[in-house]
Parts: sequence; C-alpha cells; structure tokens
Amino acid sequence: MSVFERYLTLWVFLCIVAGVALGLVMPGFFQAVGGLEVAEVNLPVAVLIWIMIIPMLVKIDFAALGKVREHWRGIGVTVFINWAVKPFSMALLAWVFIGWLFRDLLPSEQIDSYIAGLIILAAAPCTAMVFVWSHLTRGEPHFTLSQVALNDAIMIVAFAPIVGLLLGLSAIIVPWDTLLLSVALYILVPVAIAQFVRRSVLAYGGTAALERLLKVLQPASIMALLLTLVLLFGFQGEQIVAQPFVILLLAVPILIQVYLNSGLAYLLNRATGEAHCVAGPSALIGASNFFELAVATAISLFGFDSGAALATVVGVLVEVPVMLSVVWIVNRSKGWYESAPAVGRLEQSQEARG
Repeated sequence: MSVFERYLTLWVFLCIVAGVALGLVMPGFFQAVGGLEVAEVNLPVAVLIWIMIIPMLVKIDFAALGKVREHWRGIGVTVFINWAVKPFSMALLAWVFIGWLFRDLLPSEQIDSYIAGLIILAAAPCTAMVFVWSHLTRGEPHFTLSQVALNDAIMIVAFAPIVGLLLGLSAIIVPWDTLLLSVALYILVPVAIAQFVRRSVLAYGGTAALERLLKVLQPASIMALLLTLVLLFGFQGEQIVAQPFVILLLAVPILIQVYLNSGLAYLLNRATGEAHCVAGPSALIGASNFFELAVATAISLFGFDSGAALATVVGVLVEVPVMLSVVWIVNRSKGWYESAPAVGRLEQSQEARG
C-alpha cells in the first residue's frame, strides 16, 4: 500500500472539508455542475467514476475463474456472505438504526434516502482494495484473484435485482430504467473497456507493461475519487453544517456490518477447515465494499444532493481504518484459527498430497 493509499481516510476528510467550504462559498458553481445531465446521468461524475473504476478492473483476470475449484470452501463462504448475507444484514441494520433508533436525529425527508444509500453500498463487493488487504494478511493470491473475478461476474447480473428488491422492501420507489442504466454504465461498459485494455497491453508488452500501466493509472483513480467527493460534499454542504452528526450516525451501521460479516466469514472458514491464508482474504472480501460503484449508482438514482449519495460516501470515509483493524484481528488470531481440528486435518492432507 502506497503512502497515499495508507492515508486515504485523511485525504477523504480533507476533501469533505474542502467540499463543504466550497459548497457554501460557490453554490452556483455546484448547481451548474449538477445540471450537466443526459438521461439522468451527470456527465462530470460519469467521467470521474470511469477514471476511478476502470484502473481497478484492469487488474482483474477473468481467466482466474477457472481456478475457483482450488479453494472451493473459501469461495463458497465468501459468495454466501457477499450475496446472501451482506446486503440483507445492511438493510436490517439501516432499518433499525436509521429508520428507528436515529430517526429523530436525522433530517426526516432524507431517512429513506439514507437507507437506500446503505443498501446500495452493501450490494457491491469490493474489487480493488481487496488485493491490498489480502497482501497484508499474507493471503493466498490465486484465491483472492479468482474470488474477485467471480464476484465481478456475479455483480453484472445480481447487483440490480438485489438493490431493487431491498429498496422495494424499504418502500422506496425503484427507478428501474435508471438502475439498469447505472449497471450498464458503471459495470458492463467499464468491464469491457478494462478487459480490452488489459489484453491489449499484455499482448504488446507482457506483465511488465501491465504493471507499469497500473502504476500510472492508480493515482489517477484515487484523484478522481477525491474530486468526486469534493463535488458530492459541495452539494451536501448546507445539510452537513446544519446536521454535523449525520456522518457519525451513518457510520454506525456500516461499522457493525463490517465486523459482523468479516467475523462470520472468518468463523465459517474455520468451521469448514479452510486454511488461514484463504480465510483472511475471504473475511476481508466479505466485509468490504465497491464504494466507487455505490457512489455512482446513488448519484444516478437519487442525485448529487441526496442522502443516498452521502451515505455511500461515508463508506469511503471509514473503509481504510476499519479494514486495517480487521487485518490486525486476522493476523493476531492466526494461532487460534489454526488450532481448530478441521484446519489441522486439511493442512495435513494438503502436505501429504504435496
């Protein structure tokens, strides 16, 4: 992890401050930017989102899907957590905390929008930062790559139905045309572009050329994220000044969701006898979010100045420090994890085959 990525939370916080200040000083500018739309898609944000997402997708080798059988226990656990647990647990936490416990502390007109943003955030498994978390836990790299490739493939077909279902259960009107357009713009098209770039670069210059390209693209990706945050908080400035605890309250269900799902994935891997080098990244993939996609979708569905957009941005704010704490827990508990009889039997079996 580069120094810039390690202190991502600091840069996010500074962008929040800058965005709020600029929004109060230059409201006309932000309204003009917000009006640059075609088919309910904000063009400046769409460009920034592509700059964010495409470099991350260039890293993904979909040929790794052929390796999912090698770690089928960990793959099964992570798919179960990502698609059968996390979106629904987040919806439940959003209903409990935002819709009930914190309801009187939040702007009443934004309650449904906050809930929608949290649901969207949880419905997209992380794609890029997972490789960092896996490295920090000494994770099995082939498992991490194959799991991310599988999640991206599932996301193409499952993201919109899950978001639509949970928003419907929350009595939030689902603009299906905009949701499907978001899937096309922020999943299908970037995947196609990224894979074309990846294959072209590999064919021309091999792995070394791809690594050089990624080193150039990654800073641009993060800068696009930070600029998007400035725009978002420029629109949210007045509301945040009026409600300074909104971000803190929105962070509560996100924090609970991260520890709940990472802990469940970790324990399930231990119960099935999976090796620690797979359980670590499995727990982290099961807990983290593809917040770039979530931000883009929330803006497309509900607008720049919506509570949904703000809720997804809070996910960015807490991502790095919270996930680093999960990395610490996974690393410190390795001895306890490997003391499980099932894990010991599996590792002995793998050594015998070797």
